[in-house]
Amino acid sequence: MDMIEKAIIVASKAHDGQYRKLTNIPYITHPLGVGLLLIKINAREELVVAGILHDTVEDTEITLEDIKNGFSEEVAELVEGCSEPDKSLPWEARKEHTISFLRTASEDTRTVVCADKLHNIRSIIRDYRDQGEQVWRRFSRGKEKQEWYYRNVTDSLGYASTFPLLEELKKEVDRLFG
Repeated sequence: MDMIEKAIIVASKAHDGQYRKLTNIPYITHPLGVGLLLIKINAREELVVAGILHDTVEDTEITLEDIKNGFSEEVAELVEGCSEPDKSLPWEARKEHTISFLRTASEDTRTVVCADKLHNIRSIIRDYRDQGEQVWRRFSRGKEKQEWYYRNVTDSLGYASTFPLLEELKKEVDRLFG
């Protein structure tokens, strides 16, 4: 079986019954959207697979070991680079870690994370069009903290080098936050 198709099946089963934050949209639409963004830039298969699996370790029963055994060491490392190491930490501490980590992460990891953030920001923009300022109630931290996070992540993603999706992310962050 094709590795991308296998990732779609694994992620679909793992995220079964999950929904996007306070919506009725099945969660699997997000990892698949991330995978599609990576396909559109002709990313290598491993990056596309990591994009599809990027939230499985953080949000499901799947472990990095499962990903290494089912896919490859490289895919597991990419997924690990997309995952917050300790979900029990406060939001600010987790986000500070991500911002710091991304400055020196590999370009492959930064590309997958960028696709994730780009898909998230486009989802927020779409919901903002429908709901206006109410969209920020969905987040444990409001608009100001979200802006702080996305602007800092964007800076960190571009710290070592620039790459195709980064310019799109910058444009979308500016579009959402002005």
